[in-house]
Amino acid sequence: MTSASGPPNGDCIFCNTSEPGRGDLILFRGRVSFVILNLYPYNSGHLMVVPNRHVATLAATTADEQAELMRLTRHAEIALTEAYTPQGINIGVNLGKPAGAGVLDHLHVHVVPRWNGDTNFMTVVGNVRVLPEELGATVAKLRPIFERLDREDR
Repeated sequence: MTSASGPPNGDCIFCNTSEPGRGDLILFRGRVSFVILNLYPYNSGHLMVVPNRHVATLAATTADEQAELMRLTRHAEIALTEAYTPQGINIGVNLGKPAGAGVLDHLHVHVVPRWNGDTNFMTVVGNVRVLPEELGATVAKLRPIFERLDREDR
């Protein structure tokens, strides 16, 4: 999945989705991008929309990548709303370390369902995250919705 301009050491978590466990988190593969659950989610349903090509910024994406990133981000909003009924959703891109990017060189759009009062003190006090749902259950809940939305778009 890595382009010719991919990471020099081949260590990109998004380019190496075939590694054990990572591929299981993929909810949907489009033509030029994919949707994957965050391995360390802020909330149940926290997912990311990622271009296949190893590209660091929105400015470096092609028109096809831009269109599919937005289409799949829209699908993420619909799927999360249907599956989890959140009271809000954060959608964001962190470009660069000062902006909070955990993966610096491979663009990804975070989509995080939110509820009133969902801020969790365990992250601050215990340096752990507590989730009410295992990632496998999240995949089972969301993957069929993404597949249906893709069929409806055709």
